[in-house]
Amino acid sequence: MVEDRKARVDRELIELLNELRILLPGAQVLFAFLLILPFTFRFEELTQTHRGAYFAAFLCAAVGNVLLMAPSANHRLRFREHDKEGMLFWFNRLALAGSAFVAASIALVVYVVAAVVFNETWAAVGAGVMTCWIVVVWYVVPLWQRVLDKEQ
Repeated sequence: MVEDRKARVDRELIELLNELRILLPGAQVLFAFLLILPFTFRFEELTQTHRGAYFAAFLCAAVGNVLLMAPSANHRLRFREHDKEGMLFWFNRLALAGSAFVAASIALVVYVVAAVVFNETWAAVGAGVMTCWIVVVWYVVPLWQRVLDKEQ
């Protein structure tokens, strides 16, 4: 059975919204963790550098959550406008931007935690390794697979 354009767009939109349902809990838990951190007794021990990294992680998590939730809110507000394909492309951009902000937040959190547990050097190494790992797993591998698929 051949899928027509409308069916393909409907399926892709449902797939994207389902993917966001998987991503959001992790991003929200990260944000919740960052939200309560300043109210713990050890937060006072952080240096200004660590606090700056924490606040950057907090802002990245907040922005990432907003971007990852935006497609659902947009979909509800634009329900029955008959522009699912346009929404799909816009939602895809929002999801990619949201994932980038969540990735930055994760790397910054690794930095802050490693700085408290170990030292600045290990914090920088840990954050760098985490950043590389996220970039490879989330972006490089899928793009590389796309290139390989097009060659076949």
